[in-house]
Amino acid sequence: VRFGDPTCFLTMKETDREAVATAVQRVAGMLQRPDQLDKVEQYRRREARKKASVEARLKAAIQSQLDGVRTGLSQLHNALNDVKDIQRSLADVSKDWRQGINTIESLKDVKDAVVRHSQLAAAVENLKNIFSVPEIVRETQDLIEQGALLQAHRKLMDLECSRDGLMYEQYRMDSGNTRDMSLIHSYFGSTQGLSDELAKQLWMVLQRSLVTVRRDPTLLVSVVRIIEREEKIDRRILDRKKQTSFVPPGRPKNWKENMFKILDKTVITRIEGTQADTRESDKMWLVRHLEIIRKYVLDDLIVAKNLMVQCFPPHYEIFRNLLSMYHQALTIRMQELASEDLEANEIVSLLTWVLNTYTSTEMMGNVELAPEVDVSTLEPLLSPNVVSELLDTYMSTLTSNIIAWLRKALETDKKDWIKETEPEADQDGYYQTTLPAIVFQMFEQNLQVAAQISEDLKTKVLVLCLQQMNSFLSRYKEEAQLYKEEHLRNRQHPHCYVQYMIAIINNCQTFKESIVSLKRKYLKNEVEEGVSLSQPSMDGILDAIAKEGCSSLLEEVFLDLEQHLSELMTRKWLLGSNAVDIICVTVEDYFNDFAKIKKPYKKRMTAEAHRRVVVEYLRAVMQKRISFRSPEERKEGAERMVREAEQLRFLFRKLASGFGEDADGYCDTIIAVAEVIKLTDPSLLYLEVSTLVSKYPDIRDDHIGALLALRGDASRDMKQTIIETLEQGSTQVNPNYVPIFREIIVPSLNVAKLLK
Repeated sequence: VRFGDPTCFLTMKETDREAVATAVQRVAGMLQRPDQLDKVEQYRRREARKKASVEARLKAAIQSQLDGVRTGLSQLHNALNDVKDIQRSLADVSKDWRQGINTIESLKDVKDAVVRHSQLAAAVENLKNIFSVPEIVRETQDLIEQGALLQAHRKLMDLECSRDGLMYEQYRMDSGNTRDMSLIHSYFGSTQGLSDELAKQLWMVLQRSLVTVRRDPTLLVSVVRIIEREEKIDRRILDRKKQTSFVPPGRPKNWKENMFKILDKTVITRIEGTQADTRESDKMWLVRHLEIIRKYVLDDLIVAKNLMVQCFPPHYEIFRNLLSMYHQALTIRMQELASEDLEANEIVSLLTWVLNTYTSTEMMGNVELAPEVDVSTLEPLLSPNVVSELLDTYMSTLTSNIIAWLRKALETDKKDWIKETEPEADQDGYYQTTLPAIVFQMFEQNLQVAAQISEDLKTKVLVLCLQQMNSFLSRYKEEAQLYKEEHLRNRQHPHCYVQYMIAIINNCQTFKESIVSLKRKYLKNEVEEGVSLSQPSMDGILDAIAKEGCSSLLEEVFLDLEQHLSELMTRKWLLGSNAVDIICVTVEDYFNDFAKIKKPYKKRMTAEAHRRVVVEYLRAVMQKRISFRSPEERKEGAERMVREAEQLRFLFRKLASGFGEDADGYCDTIIAVAEVIKLTDPSLLYLEVSTLVSKYPDIRDDHIGALLALRGDASRDMKQTIIETLEQGSTQVNPNYVPIFREIIVPSLNVAKLLK
């Protein structure tokens, strides 16, 4: 709203009305109660102060605005004067420029004369060099042959400078005159040859730079200085090319780029040249090859870090570039090796070197290379896919090898079984063969090798070993069974059958312990899939092998006891046979050999032998080989049975000493049967038999019939009554009772005769 506009006054009036209304409201707010009238003068003074303060701030604000406007007007006035001065100056310049055009055109002849003078001056300056070119060429050639590379390069630079200067002047005068340019180029033709010859010398020094830097670092520094000079000349010529489009022949030389190419080729050749042997000449060719590479690369990088960096400018980053070259060369070489048809041990050597040795303190992680080399930033030498393929190949080959090794180990062990000499014993005196040691030494070696590569491979190899162990134990079981059958066909052969069967049984315990030890050593987590499940299966097979072995040995014992067992409960026995004495001596003799069996299996075998002797004794009782004719015979027979039971008890207590076994239970059965035979009052026979049946609930009717027939005094009716009464009764079976009569078969003919 402008001040001249009528609406301005309307706006001011509205503002005044609003101010009055606001004031009225404020006064009404202050004077709401009568007692506030006394403070009117106080309110008036306070409002007056507020009004004065507001007016002072308004005045200050308006004054500030006015000062700003005044300053702006002053600056605008000065700017206007400056613009006018610039217009006048531009007019003077335009006038002078128009006047100078004609003067410039009149100086064209002078300009041409200056150009000709410049060309003639250049010709005069290079005249001496032009005439001395052949001599300089010879001197340069001599210096190159003498190895004075810096002096040779200085003269070469003079030659090239003369040639390039003449060609440039010719190019400026007449760029299309190829004849003169060719003439100059031809005259200086030897210059390019000298440049190439000097380059060869430089490359030879660079190829041997790691040796040169130790013996004569000055020579290497000279080479680098020459390359750096050429780089500067290249840059200068390329900069001039942007202005004149002229490039001398042979430029740019790019010697710095060529230098890195030479170094790269040298590194590749050095890596490839470390293979001194082949698989045909040396089975350890790859291990030797990788070790030479490790030593050479580490030595070279240490030399580069400590010596070569001092011979090159910092911006060359010579150590970083050499590190990259070596890494790339090693990557190519490792890929070449991985693509070959490697054997299992060679795959392990390669992967161990690639995955572990390369980044270890023995190589790239060496303290002498720190901190310039950070192994965490190095790319893998082999891609994950290649590593995976190698591991698959290794596992496949290892599987075949383990199967072959296990088969060979078992065949070797089988040859020992038929030897005429006893097997070796361990430090505790237990018979054993070398089979468990051979098998687990093989597993141990493969697991140690796998652990060098990775934890994952170690676990896979362990799973593989346990899987193959499972299959191997099945074959082991079959071979032990065949060994037993072969012996039974001719008990005189093999000569040490018992001893080697004991060794086979002990091997089962050794296998168990070795499996647990192997898993504890190489498996951190017992619940890993495929591993924890294998133990129960193998334990079952090993227990089955040991059980079969123990049965075979007991079979051997009872084959020798067969004749003496057949004498029991016969008339000869009653008259004074020493069959039980012989049985005890024979069993004890065998168990002297069985002392070489390890405790878990010996304990079971002793218990089984005890049970079987008692069963055979009871079987003799039930066979009705004798029928007592009088109470005296019954008494004598029963007492003999008790004595022999005690004799057997003593024997098996002696054999079971140290096992904590109860050796009395089985022999008590013989004594209980003897009590039935010894009974003198037939009327109490039912009570005695029922007591026997309650103690041994697996006794059948045919057993009772055979027992009564042995007494020889039970009538037909008594027998039938006792049997029928016992059949009607119910027997409470003890859950801990071990059946002993169940496997004793009574010939059916005997029962039929009894009932008659």
